[in-house]
Amino acid sequence: MVSQISHFVGGRKVAGTSGRKSPVFNPATGEQTGEVALASTAEVRAAVAAARAAFPGWAATTPLRRARILNKFLHILEERTPELAAVISAEHGKVLSDAMGEITRGIEVVEFATGIPQLLKGEFTENVGTRVDSHSLRQPLGVVAGITPFNFPAMVPMWMFPVALACGNCFVLKPSERDPSASLLLAEWLKEAGLPDGVFTIVHGDKEAVDALLTDPDITAVSFVGSTPIARYIYETAAMNGKRCQALGGAKNHMIIMPDADMDQAVDALMGAAYGSAGERCMAISVAVPVGEATANALIAKLEPKVRALKIGPGTDPEAEMGPLVTRQHFDKVRGYIDAGVAEGAKLVVDGRDFKMQGYEGGYFVGGTLFDNVTTDMKIYKEEIFGPVLSVVRSPDYDTAARMINEHEFGNGTAIFTRDGDAAREFASQIQVGMVGINVPIPVPMAFHSFGGWKASLFGDHHMHGPEGVRFYTKLKTITSRWPTGIRSGAEFVMPTMK
Repeated sequence: MVSQISHFVGGRKVAGTSGRKSPVFNPATGEQTGEVALASTAEVRAAVAAARAAFPGWAATTPLRRARILNKFLHILEERTPELAAVISAEHGKVLSDAMGEITRGIEVVEFATGIPQLLKGEFTENVGTRVDSHSLRQPLGVVAGITPFNFPAMVPMWMFPVALACGNCFVLKPSERDPSASLLLAEWLKEAGLPDGVFTIVHGDKEAVDALLTDPDITAVSFVGSTPIARYIYETAAMNGKRCQALGGAKNHMIIMPDADMDQAVDALMGAAYGSAGERCMAISVAVPVGEATANALIAKLEPKVRALKIGPGTDPEAEMGPLVTRQHFDKVRGYIDAGVAEGAKLVVDGRDFKMQGYEGGYFVGGTLFDNVTTDMKIYKEEIFGPVLSVVRSPDYDTAARMINEHEFGNGTAIFTRDGDAAREFASQIQVGMVGINVPIPVPMAFHSFGGWKASLFGDHHMHGPEGVRFYTKLKTITSRWPTGIRSGAEFVMPTMK
């Protein structure tokens, strides 16, 4: 049976009226399981208007009350994680253990946001001048929007809306139309936790809905995660319409393996970082850079059998380490990249193109793929593949490896595996990348730090969640005050100073 997936406006599910819908598939079988309504511009405008009407009351709600609602939501999430994980796995394809991990990382941001009474504390200075005091406030922006990708249908929205709501904003979410059902569970659970109607809104849609959000005069800020071309478009369009914007783009994350690295540790790290979630992560390691021929040979010798032995299956299989890709279109795209790597002369050590699973012949499965002798002029090196494809680029020395990373257009995440503290410190200090791991393959910051890359991986001045998230979702106001004392000094026409 094909389910009908609605919007969520004013605290309830609302059927679409545009007449346009998009199919939702189970990636493991290729079967259609749902239809999601695609909002028209008029529907987006109405949803934003409902959020705008809810804003004054929510902004006036005390930070402690907001925190208590989020705390109730946190407990609901913890109790119902398996339910949410099953929905994610059914529409995205990732294995259940990975879906559970995604939700856990989202929960950490909710936990951070429950501390909002502390995080919104301003500053006060007595006597900045004679009998003159100054203090600062952080106040909510208004109605803010989040446009989120298919690869983390729960975690990425939770990078955004818990902090936005805690700061007193109303939030409009436009999730991916490929796996939209998880967002509706989050909306229902927020309402159950006591969030007032209209404070959290969901509009499903495609480019028409996105453009409506970017141009709506009542949207004050936009958060986005997706590919770099779209991130650039989101940022430029939002800025032209006077909105604050943080737009996280693509990635090509490298991992350097030094000659002194623990090779078993490095290989295990690469397996999880390259093939976990079928490589559909913006923080996936897609380029391994062994330093020296001996290091490279040892790496390939240990990697190849592990890649061949990957346990691939539907997300419901508890033994599976990797599931299918999200759609048929993406399946074809990833296979095309493997074809391109072969055509450009890379050595295909493990070929995942012909993987087939009995009983799931219609699923979007690509097996783990490993290339060796990749060079920096190849398409598979330069572009983000977003699939289970690992490229090994051999480097003669550390300086060449570091320069390779610094010269790449993306600067999202990177890692180095080494026992040498001096090399690790040099790497952390000099590498031109926003998130760095030292013997950590996927250096995603904890919720009380902030997430974001450099270069073409981020458009905007603020990273997500953590202290940067609070700054993004609030505006600073500074008040300078002096109370009458009966002492008058007459009018002053020069620039005020505090001498």
